[in-house]
Amino acid sequence: MAAARVMMSASIISTSSSMFFKAATTPFLKPNRLRHCFNTHNRLPSSKRLFTCKSLYRPHVQIKEEGQPETLDYRVFFVDDSGKKISPWHDIPLHLGDGAFNFIVEIPKESSAKMEVATDEIYTPIKQDTKKGKLRYYPYNINWNYGLLPQTWEDPSLANPDVDGAFGDNDPVDVVEIGEIRGKVGQLMKVKPLGCLAMIDEGELDWKIVAISLDDPRAPLVNDVDDVDKHFPGTLTAIRDWFRDYKIPDGKPANKFGLGNKAANKDYALKVIMETNESWAKLVKRSIPSGELSLV
Repeated sequence: MAAARVMMSASIISTSSSMFFKAATTPFLKPNRLRHCFNTHNRLPSSKRLFTCKSLYRPHVQIKEEGQPETLDYRVFFVDDSGKKISPWHDIPLHLGDGAFNFIVEIPKESSAKMEVATDEIYTPIKQDTKKGKLRYYPYNINWNYGLLPQTWEDPSLANPDVDGAFGDNDPVDVVEIGEIRGKVGQLMKVKPLGCLAMIDEGELDWKIVAISLDDPRAPLVNDVDDVDKHFPGTLTAIRDWFRDYKIPDGKPANKFGLGNKAANKDYALKVIMETNESWAKLVKRSIPSGELSLV
């Protein structure tokens, strides 16, 4: 890309009770297709790990719509300051330091069009999902902003021993953002993770990271799953039930959940994010076959 980039160097120090993110910026002048947020080569023998990030740092991106909404041709592209298309999956950084992560809204709260990043199309724009040539809609509105964490990937060849050996679903990690502000398709939000649910969809592991926008007025009050139960009572149960049941009207069985059918805590969610980012890094290095996935 012709536009200048900057590189963020980050370190994550993990202890048994907490995890801290530290970040600084340095110039990054030339394009690097291996845009890792976490460098999996630098491992420490203890529980501590070092990570680096090469990507757009606090990117200035714009949304470019092509086609008409709710049509098969509709696409939402991301463009940089020079007007060139970039990938929301590969070019937006995962984390911003101080526990903040980038979250890309695919489906705004209180809407039903099943929008998603097209992982098999060049520049991975957001489009409305289809089935048998027809646009897909949820049977009822989703009650939270829903989207993805960039630079993450659930490896379909990797079995998770914590969740009955289920394999990843070949997509970026999903986020359920519980704040009060309704997002827009393609909007970039800064969020902090609060916990996660291990959804098993037709045998595939499909993580749901529960998070809140840092701009939400209640964000300072919630830092873990227990805080969600206190300040957003019933929300975790509602999220689990929504994702458990949304396929039933189409004649499909209810989805299942691992980890005791409960939301895991923030530390576990951070572990999921770390591991799926490492899988993404291997994917873009082409050390794992990409199949039909676009790495551009």
